[in-house]
Amino acid sequence: MENIRIAIAGIGNCASSLIQGIGYYKGLGRRHPDRSLGLMHHILGGYRPDDITVVAAFDIDKRKVGKSIRQAVFAKPNCTKVFNKNIPDYRVAVRMGEILDGVSHHIKDYPEERRFIVADKKPSDVTKVLKQNGAEILLNYLPVGSEKATAFYAEACLKSGVSLINCVPVFIASDKAWAKRFEDRNIPIIGDDIKSQIGATIIHRTLTRLFIDRGVKIDNTYQLNVGGNTDFLNMLNRTRLKSKKISKTEAVQSQFRNNPLDDENIHIGPSDYIPWLKDNKVCFLRMEGRGFGNIPVNFELRLSVEDSPNSAGVVIDAIRCCKIARDRGIGGALISPSAYFMKHPMKQFSDEEARDMVEEFITGRRER
Repeated sequence: MENIRIAIAGIGNCASSLIQGIGYYKGLGRRHPDRSLGLMHHILGGYRPDDITVVAAFDIDKRKVGKSIRQAVFAKPNCTKVFNKNIPDYRVAVRMGEILDGVSHHIKDYPEERRFIVADKKPSDVTKVLKQNGAEILLNYLPVGSEKATAFYAEACLKSGVSLINCVPVFIASDKAWAKRFEDRNIPIIGDDIKSQIGATIIHRTLTRLFIDRGVKIDNTYQLNVGGNTDFLNMLNRTRLKSKKISKTEAVQSQFRNNPLDDENIHIGPSDYIPWLKDNKVCFLRMEGRGFGNIPVNFELRLSVEDSPNSAGVVIDAIRCCKIARDRGIGGALISPSAYFMKHPMKQFSDEEARDMVEEFITGRRER
């Protein structure tokens, strides 16, 4: 199979984990007994993880701009675990991206090794770079709350004919106006707001369906998350969280179908920034309900995961689904992959339904 040529906006922890992972699975070889470990699909639509290659990258941090991908993925303020130093040599230098609203002002009060330091460089012509380097798909890994910056990269995709996988909670693929523009250009798009493989949202959704399917009435629930990466530092600015809170809350509320909880009975959102946790994310989840005979049922869970590899395990499938859509000439919002891989797709389904839809999409039995 030919390579899948991707560009990345934001060379942070998530990009680091994805790129490390591509090299990791390539290094295992195609007959290694662990070649499928950590993957939902080792081969998807004929494509393996190591068929993905990075042809362009954008960031705004002076420790990354102008550096090679190999250098940038391990540069501060990245703090995710290093599980593979032997990453592919893409011979790609990180270009200066547009800042717009991508950097929150409050982070200047924190140590340099934990925050962004904006490079004194002129932004590159993103559309031109995407075209010149033959990019097929752009991954958007910008910070939460980057509404204008995300819209800028979405426009660049439309101008260059490049697909967008929107991993952040800015509503592009799930917005009818944006989705129509991608459909009119016959450009596939997947979004919005990436789920983790085994993360807070997917577990909360699954438990919600379990309670309901087993006849338990849920009265109250909360999900609180803490971590020490730049994502959690960025989210200390609560004005940047509107879309994030909507995305995570709707992902859970959708599992109630026609009987969602009142707003005062459900609380989902980031809680705090704890620097020493680094890229480790800790979720505290509680559900309160009533079962047979109106007897209370209370549930509490503590989940601890390395945040960015957890995301990369889903993105690697989203990339390959987007590629097979391009191979088949399918444009617009990809309903099935978005429903399974994203927290805020255009249309919500149960995870079981969405998984079946994705499998049908991969085999060609479902168009989108």
